[in-house]
Amino acid sequence: MLSPPDAGDNPAMLISHTITYVKIFMAHVVQPGDMVVDATVGNGIDTVFLSQHVGPQGRVFGFDVQAPALNKARKRLQNKEAPDNVTLIHGGHECMAQRLPAEIHGQVSAVMFNLGYLPGGDGRIITRPDTICAAIDAALCLLKREGVISLVIYTGHPGGPEEAEAIDQHCSALPPDKARVMRCTMYNHPASKTRLLLIKKR
Repeated sequence: MLSPPDAGDNPAMLISHTITYVKIFMAHVVQPGDMVVDATVGNGIDTVFLSQHVGPQGRVFGFDVQAPALNKARKRLQNKEAPDNVTLIHGGHECMAQRLPAEIHGQVSAVMFNLGYLPGGDGRIITRPDTICAAIDAALCLLKREGVISLVIYTGHPGGPEEAEAIDQHCSALPPDKARVMRCTMYNHPASKTRLLLIKKR
């Protein structure tokens, strides 16, 4: 099974907001020099996180269907003085396996998804069940053995519950010899409509 990360001197950090937890977890998955994917660039927050963790010798590939999102991510990377290790791709995450070089298939350490809509953008443009399920399969093709996919899933917006249900059905059907899947959520917190799915390639 997926083991929780070591929180050092503050194990209480492991019981935290979903976004905080996924950062703690993925910080232990992603290592300097790794190749990783930000499957939903958005405003570039995860892109910066990944860029800083893989360092100058690593590579980050970021996907988004909205050009304004990529522009915001570029500015954030510059403002945070992130390493020059990011390739931003204007396209859907369901096409990541086709868009990335064949030689890195099976070499990616982590793929991060943050679903829903672009904060501050057009709320009508959201991630969809059909494309996200295809993207999960594509991400599994890219991952190396023991690589991890993280999905932050929101159910509080129109279309969110349907997407979450589709992801649950899709991931519960993954062969256990191919991947292990863990779901986390906060039950007694305003963020209870946000859940985290972690998939580890076997």
